[in-house]
Amino acid sequence: MTKSVPDDKLLDVSDFARSEYGLSAATSTAMLRYGCALLVIAGADGRVSPAELQWLVSHQRKFGAPEDVIAQYVTFDYKSADLKALVVNSVTNVPTWTAGPSLIYHAIQMCAADGVYSTKERKKVSEAAVLMDVPADVVLTIHALVEMEAATTMMRKALLHTHTA
Repeated sequence: MTKSVPDDKLLDVSDFARSEYGLSAATSTAMLRYGCALLVIAGADGRVSPAELQWLVSHQRKFGAPEDVIAQYVTFDYKSADLKALVVNSVTNVPTWTAGPSLIYHAIQMCAADGVYSTKERKKVSEAAVLMDVPADVVLTIHALVEMEAATTMMRKALLHTHTA
């Protein structure tokens, strides 16, 4: 994620973003590059599946990304994009926030959205982690967290009889 351009001002984000990530504002450039980085990672196996793209669009809407940013994800050329250029210098209203762990967390979720978290996607997650200085033990812990959250969701749905086949 590159530094914002001078006229790229901070935009308010959703209550979801405030409560989940502790952010109340981010630039549209940061939101665009974050989503594009996720597309590069999810597309490491040769394609971004409809379920993966839907995960991204849904998540970014919940986050509060503007529709013009979200619309650019659909046409983004993730196959030729430079992941390193996308993952540096995110601009938000919280100077201590770093995108690395969040991006890794969301990349794992997005890659698994279609039910297949391929070896190529895993390698790209690892590559992104190295580029963003996320230690291997943190990546391993994030993998475990995503798996645990998925299991907890399945248990809740089973207990409340909201699970669909």
